[in-house]
Order: sequence, then C-alpha cells, then structure tokens
Amino acid sequence: MEQRRSPGHDHWFYESQTRPNSTATAPLVPEAAYIDDRFLLGLQQEATALQPLLSRFQPALLAARDLSQILFPDTLATSLTHTLTLYDRLSTALTVAQVAGVQRLCNHYSARLNPLPGPDSSRESNNRLTQITQYARQLAMQPELITAHSISALDAVGLTEPDIVTLNQLVGYVSYQSRVVAALQAMMGLPVRWIPGVSPPPDASADLFTRNDGWQHALKPVELRYASADQLAAVTFCQGIEGLDDAIWLLVHDAQALYGFATLKQRLSEHFAEDEALAQAVSARVLGCRRQFDRVSDEWRAALEQDVESAGAASPVISLSAQLTRLPDRFSAAHLQPLLNAGWGTERIFTLLQAVAFANWQDRVLMALGETR
Repeated sequence: MEQRRSPGHDHWFYESQTRPNSTATAPLVPEAAYIDDRFLLGLQQEATALQPLLSRFQPALLAARDLSQILFPDTLATSLTHTLTLYDRLSTALTVAQVAGVQRLCNHYSARLNPLPGPDSSRESNNRLTQITQYARQLAMQPELITAHSISALDAVGLTEPDIVTLNQLVGYVSYQSRVVAALQAMMGLPVRWIPGVSPPPDASADLFTRNDGWQHALKPVELRYASADQLAAVTFCQGIEGLDDAIWLLVHDAQALYGFATLKQRLSEHFAEDEALAQAVSARVLGCRRQFDRVSDEWRAALEQDVESAGAASPVISLSAQLTRLPDRFSAAHLQPLLNAGWGTERIFTLLQAVAFANWQDRVLMALGETR
C-alpha cells in the first residue's frame, strides 16, 4: 500500500489530528538552504582574515564538505536495507544542531528540512521518527547513556543494521561540524549564544574508566563473503588507519560514509601532534569513551580521570578542549586567549580545535557501536 504523505509539519500528529490542507510555516532563514559550502556554511566567505589558515587546511575541509554531500544529498533513494529517508537524515541533523546550540547549523538544516514531505501519519511512522529523534538527541547530548537497549529500540521500529550505522555517522558528523563552526566563529570574534539556566550534562563517570571490557560489535558486522565491491574498497582504504581496526567491518555497512570518515581522519592526522592527542583524550574523558581515553599518556591520565576541571587549571589545552566538547554554543574568543597569551599561532590553535571536534565524532560512534552497556 502506498504511504500517505502530507506537507509541512503534519507528520507530528496522529491520524485523527492530521491537517492535510494546512500551510507549512517557512523557516526563519530560508536562504540558509542554498549555501554552496554545506560544511562551513558561509564562514569561509566571511572569514577574510583567516583565508591563509583555511587554505592550509583545504584538503581536510574539502573532505568534510564531500561528507556533507554523502550524508545529506539533494536527493536520496531508499531500499529495503537502507530505509533512512532524506527527511530522516535532515531531521536528525537538526536535532543534533539544536543540542549543540550553534544557530548557523540550525538555520541550515531547518531550511533544508522545511520543504520535504514528512512520513505518513500512521502511529508506526510517528513511533519510528520519535525513536530516531530520541536516540540522536541522547547520543549528541550524553553518549555515556547509550545502551544495548537503545540500539534494540531502533531495531524494533524497523531500522536495519546499515540504517543504525548511518544514523550514528550522521550524529557524529554534525557533532563535528558544529564544533568546527563554533571554533571558527570564536576565531573571528563573533558573538555566541547564551541561554540563562541551560547547563551541560555532567561528564562521564570516572567509574567507566576502571573497566576493561574491550570493544565489541553492537551490531552484526559485514561478512567478507557478502561484502560488495564498494565495501571491500572502503575496507582496503582503511587498513592501517589508527583506531579503526576493530570497527571497520561494522562501519562498512555504510561504505561511503566510512570512506569519507577515514579520508578526513587521515588528512587531519597529518597536522596532529602531542597537544592534539591530549585534546582528544579530554573529549574521551568528558564523553566517556574508554577506547580513546586509554590512549592518553600516563602524565595526564590520573589527573583527567579524577577531575577534568582541576587538570584544566594546569593546562589551557585541557580547559579549552573541555569547553568546546561540552558547550560549543558558548565557545568564544575568550577561551582562545590563554593559548594566544602562551604564544600559540592561529594555525596551531585551529589544529587543536579540529582535533577536539573530530574526537567528538569518533568518540560518539565508537561508544554507540562498540561500548554499549
């Protein structure tokens, strides 16, 4: 039977409440849907003083831009194994952007989502969209609380294994994008959003890091004998990339996203050094990613495990990394000042900020798909 679809926001109502003749409300900034660069969302044109810096990072920025086209194309055909629609993807992106609180992203994803037809008005479709939204919000806000039950709830509403992998990549990508955009806005000295009374979720419990459960697949990985040509090519490309060994055969359920993720990781890693490793450990400590936190040096491990704030008082790298991880919407030029006072240049600072942003993507995906409790 063909699914019924209606325009605008009618999909939020059950059948008895649907209003098929209503007119959809236009987004606040409709022109935000037509920005050419769907990663930086117009910042590259505004940041005239940072053009040399952006040129230096052009390979990584182009990889991130290509990922936006992979994850959020203009048109998308679904199948029996890949059921996430473009509406599902953009709705998820908007949810994550709202959690991050970066208005530029909210404007963009809202404007792109607005003209799309929502799912039909059945209870099944409403429940499916609700589960997707709840999962995306939880993973974006407090990934420590994602459990095996969270994954099972997605399976129960009809999401396939490739769908679940793609959903996690979507949340991770927008988490990364929001922090890169927030970082550039801070470097440009743009004002930040501030909502009184809103506080970030608490950091992950220190008890998490006393366990040594290892990394286990939360879903059934792709078997070599059933892998497609695209999947085999993605796996081959990822061989030798640090941190992906255990996860490759699971992430390759979405071969294009994995290829783009690995390409970006590879291009960013060319710039990373010791400070970036510490910054990524801070993200892992705040979010609760045991796998990545185990990579921190002994010099900082005990201090971070006990109290991030106390460790941050001794290191501006830790303080800045924690702030960008927790509250990208409140990240401002003031948070960069300690590093500037210490003699850091803009390229070194942006490298560090990129490391924190990418860690926020990687940690969420690895936690959800391999550290579920």
